[in-house]
This record gives sequence, C-alpha cells and structure tokens, in this order.
Amino acid sequence: MNPPQPLSRQSDATLTEQLSNRFAEHIRQRLMAPGARLPSVRECARRHGVSPYTVVAAYDQLLALGLVEARKQRGFFVRDHHRRDAEAPAADTPSPAPRLAAPVSATMLVRSMFQPPGSQPMPGLGTLPIEWLDLPMLSAALRRVSGPAQLGPLSLQYGEPAGDLRLRRALSMRLEDFAVKARPEQIVTTIGATQALDIVTRSLLRAGDTVLVDEPGWSVEYARLTALGLRILPVPRGEDGPDLAVMQRLIEAQQPQDRPRLYITVSVLHNPTGASLSLGTAHRLLRLAQAHDLHIVEDDTYAHLAPAHLPRLSALDGLERTIYISGFSKILVPNWRVGYLAAPPALVDRFIDTKLLTSLTSPGVTEQALAHCLEQGLLRRHAERVGQRLDAARARSVKLAESAGCRFASPPRGLFGWVDVGVDTERLSHAMVDQGWLLAPGALFHATPRPTTLMRINFATTQDARFWRALERTRDGLRGTP
Repeated sequence: MNPPQPLSRQSDATLTEQLSNRFAEHIRQRLMAPGARLPSVRECARRHGVSPYTVVAAYDQLLALGLVEARKQRGFFVRDHHRRDAEAPAADTPSPAPRLAAPVSATMLVRSMFQPPGSQPMPGLGTLPIEWLDLPMLSAALRRVSGPAQLGPLSLQYGEPAGDLRLRRALSMRLEDFAVKARPEQIVTTIGATQALDIVTRSLLRAGDTVLVDEPGWSVEYARLTALGLRILPVPRGEDGPDLAVMQRLIEAQQPQDRPRLYITVSVLHNPTGASLSLGTAHRLLRLAQAHDLHIVEDDTYAHLAPAHLPRLSALDGLERTIYISGFSKILVPNWRVGYLAAPPALVDRFIDTKLLTSLTSPGVTEQALAHCLEQGLLRRHAERVGQRLDAARARSVKLAESAGCRFASPPRGLFGWVDVGVDTERLSHAMVDQGWLLAPGALFHATPRPTTLMRINFATTQDARFWRALERTRDGLRGTP
C-alpha cells in the first residue's frame, strides 16, 4: 500500500469528491472496518488541508452511498451491512445471556495480507519481510519430491487422511527439540495452523459452549470462535502467563453444565505481547486443568522464532490434556499452508474425521517437500538465519520506538512488540492508514474492543525511521484534537 497522493485543486474532481472517494476506497478494501469512527470534521480538515465545509460535504456523500452512518453527538461511523437491528423481546420472553461479540475489525489485518506488496513495510502485519524468506530452498525441495516417480502417487490420488507419513515422522523428531513426545500416529497435518485450531474446536465443542482465551490475544481467533457460536471467556494474560485466579473464578462462576472444556493459549512468544509462560505458572495451570476437566490447546505458531528450552505445556503434560498446534507459514512463506496438531491418542481419530469433513486431506507434494527440509536440516539453518536478522531488527526498532517517545508494555521479544504510544491507537491507525502505514491497534486484541493506547508492532517491519517520524507527527497532532 503506497502513500496516497494529496488532494489536488487542479483535478477534474472536486476536493469533496476526492475526499469522499478516498474514504470509500478504504472502507471497501476493509482498511476501515465496520464500526470504525471517521475522524472528526475538524481533525479531517486539518489533516487534508481543506475546509470543514468540504469534509461535511464528503461525509454527506458517504452517507448517501450507504458506507457510513451518523450517530448523534458522536460522529460518523463505518456502516456494518451485516448487522441486524435486534428486535425488542416480548415481555414474557427471557432476555438472552450476554455474549461477547467478535471484534468488528477482526478481518482488517487478514485482508491486508492479500494486498500486493507496496514500497514500504507495514508495521501492523504479522509476516516476515519477503527478502528474509528462502524461496530457493523451497524450490529445490519441491523439485526433489516432484520427479516423475514421486509426483504420480502424490498427485493422482488422495493422500493419507492423517497426512503424509514421512512428514509426520519428521515432525515427531522435530517435537523432541521441545521435549514434546508425540508418535507419528498422534500427529495430524493440516492446511496451516488455523485449520488445526478449527479442527480441534469443531471436534470438541458445540454452539453455545464456552471457551477460555487469552486477553489480549489474536482477534481473528476471537472472531473464528464467535462465528462457531461459542461464548468467549477472556483470561488476562500477564508476563508469566494467564491470571490463574481469574481463570478459576471464571470457571467456577458457570453452571456445571456450562463450564468451559477448552482453553486456547499461545504459551511461547505470545501474540501480541511477546511474553512466554513461566515454568511455575505452567505447572499450576495444568493442575487447574486437571481439577476442572479442561483441555488446553497450545498454539506454538512462533516455535521457530523461540528458544527451544522455553517450557511447553505439552511437554510437561505429556499430551494428556494438551493439544499441541503449530505451522510453518511464519517461518517459510505465507502461502505454504502446512500446519499440524499433536494430540492425546484418544482424540486423534475424532480430529481426522473432522479433517476429512472439512478438507478431505492435505497437499502431499508440499508436505513431502517440507519433510525434506526438516530431514536435511535446511529449515533449522534457515530459522537460525531469520533469528539473527530478527534480533538485529528488534534492537533497531526498539531504539526507534523509544526515540519517538513510545514505551514497551512488555519486554521486547520475538516478532512482536506491545507498544504504548500515548494516544488512542484506533484513532491513530485511521490517521496513519491515510499516509500509507497499516497499524495493528490494541483494540484488535481484546475480545470486546475498547479504547487503548497500546498497539502491536512487527519488529521486522518497523525499522524504517520514516514510519516513526510519521507516527510521532500524527500522534502529536491527535493530542491537540478531540
């Protein structure tokens, strides 16, 4: 996404039309999500160098197009075309139990991943820069497994329901690096880690069930769970892990038949804070899970960017109550959709059945190519190179952030930083996207979006001093506007 051209008084279109078209494009591309508040008239006029009259006229055009709605004494908001006004319940109809809604901007960052790469890095994205990726390694691996003798069996028939056996054996060996003991028969490959999460929740839960999640956490996961009809119970996430006292209260506050049976967590290099579970918290969490008959889904998506010695719940538990999930999109290439889960033996067949119903199988060619990369140590060496680059990028990004007057709410680790910028980051993100910078405001990482001065940055894509200058300038401007 490139910075937009300034409004032009020499254009055939009026300033009102140019401004209206700019907002309309952002809304249609979902760079401004349903429910997002447009800048105040005064702020917008200052930002674009036009009169308040021009802004009011542009907002009126957006109203006429049905893209925004006006809320009395509150301003203009992006219209949610999927929202239906709730009908008032009859007097004798009990009110439904309150349910946490999916964040209205959950798909904003996901949609942005599908935009063609622009001339500047995007601080809010969750992927590595293209130049960090080793495409020649993957190309060579694909050539190795797609010769005439191998390609036929891999392509002309469905693969094994559980996934390619060669890859599952390689993954079993890989998990030993984290002290996770999983036989190949306990592993099911998937189309990315997201499908692994979906398979587990669809297999173990039904609409109306409750599920425990980290907060802050990944908004797309909140939205996915809510779309399945599940009720989300957020557990505050701290530096050492979840707040276990809050978790216990949440569990015990439910009626016995409504108590959660699943907790989904990122134990290592948590998204967005970068924190990792301490050994003491891990032991107490497993005791709590045992006491309340709770399964734990351990999402280890960032395993390749983390030290192997960090405690994994699945290692401590021996895959009795834990289900381990990981994938390779974060370390290889975004479109190489290979993930997997390792599970207690009693659950494996249920997960395979759900996989068969949702995708039949997973692509054997890419699974064999990945197995080759694991067996030959190619992936390990690539991850080491990425880790070295990330360490250097993190150091530079932290220095730039602190020079811009920002502070880190959690010690900088891994790919992501949790940064306090001093102003509402949702307002900041709307102002910055107009300058070509896509942010990940803190509201995205709460089950119920709320104003916050925190945002997530990607250390690999925030080394550009131009970004921090733009942020500092925009933040200072927002401090002077209502």
